[in-house]
Amino acid sequence: MRHVISLLVENKVGVLARITGLISGRGFNIDSLAVGETENPALSRMTIVVRGDDAILEQVRKQLGKIIDIIKVIDFTDEEFVERDLMLLKVNVPAGKRGEIIEIVEIFRGKIIDVSQKDLVIELAGAEEKLEAMVNLLRPYGIKELVRTGSIAIGRGTK
Repeated sequence: MRHVISLLVENKVGVLARITGLISGRGFNIDSLAVGETENPALSRMTIVVRGDDAILEQVRKQLGKIIDIIKVIDFTDEEFVERDLMLLKVNVPAGKRGEIIEIVEIFRGKIIDVSQKDLVIELAGAEEKLEAMVNLLRPYGIKELVRTGSIAIGRGTK
């Protein structure tokens, strides 16, 4: 089962290593990991996506709660939440195909953020499936580079 976990942590050296060590030590592979400052510069938000058994993941959540630098642990598995990935993609532009590529980008509501004679750099944010669909459509043109942030998530409504 896929689990999206959000951690509010103190912005200190070594916190990321302790958390990833705990998760990998339990045999989970981290599918995605995103870390960034919050509205409070003393705190960071980590969004971790893992796949695994519910019972073992419950033990991991409990142990995460014991790490002193972790303020809050949220497992979005049974919650309503908004999730997004960000991708930058450099695609080859074959002669006469620029218009086709621009049309694909517009359909996906992406942005062209850099242009040269031989390639385009595209920015796309959205659900993982949306990003994968655009990659599959652009693959025949020749993808030169691709980078992704991994998932970030936030709960819906007020709690």
